[in-house]
Amino acid sequence: MHVPDPQRRAIQARRTASVAALKQSIFNRVMLAALVVVLWYLASRNVPAFVLPSPERVAATWIRLVSLPSFWEDLTVTLSRVLAGFALAAVVGSVLGLIMGFDRRIGDFLEPVVIVINTVSSVIWAIFALIWFGLSEGTTIFVVFMTSMPLILTNVWKGTQQVDPGLVELARTFRMSRSKILLKIYLPTIMPEFFSGARLAFGFGARVVLIAETLGSTSGIGYRLRQAADLVQTDQVFAWTITLVALMLTVEFAVLKPIEARLFVWRRLAAP
Repeated sequence: MHVPDPQRRAIQARRTASVAALKQSIFNRVMLAALVVVLWYLASRNVPAFVLPSPERVAATWIRLVSLPSFWEDLTVTLSRVLAGFALAAVVGSVLGLIMGFDRRIGDFLEPVVIVINTVSSVIWAIFALIWFGLSEGTTIFVVFMTSMPLILTNVWKGTQQVDPGLVELARTFRMSRSKILLKIYLPTIMPEFFSGARLAFGFGARVVLIAETLGSTSGIGYRLRQAADLVQTDQVFAWTITLVALMLTVEFAVLKPIEARLFVWRRLAAP
């Protein structure tokens, strides 16, 4: 298919601008990271190592930890707990959000429950989980689920409110079933809101899993952080913290963001 020259130039200009913006963004982040490391190094020179270890000491500790088989076991355990709780939250939150948005009476009835769940702290959920599940996998997965699910539910519910009532009435005129209306009209509309809530929920889930593992687990990054803190091994605390941050950023920018960009490429193409 022949593309007119003005349109081709506009597409090329948009791509060039996008690449330039990406390069500038990467440069800014690299410079920010370098500035943080320099300030960290300068601050560590004036305090004891058990208070603030130097970047070199933390790097050496991290390299030593990576060489241990237990490092990868703990990393895998924590990631699997986050993913399990997040997946469960995505399914339950999406289904409940769609139901609440599709039927206004159900939405009005359950709204106070959603508000209450959103206000309960993750620490409280962790305490309940310890009482109900003890020192088990269920404790950490439950805490991630109860922290992530309300965020996804709220966003999906908000997305259903953006559905065009005219489309729904037209579908009913053509005698489309409720399930088809949900799949053909509601589901495509709520997808942007779902991904927005999912990325936020995943970040919160990654943080609260540390609380759950610290309070009620015998493995995982949170458990290792508690061990290191009890022994005043601050360099290990820093090393494990950096590991978790790197892991979550990798999932965010290498998995979630590319999926979202691929699914909603039409939004960029439709942009003026």
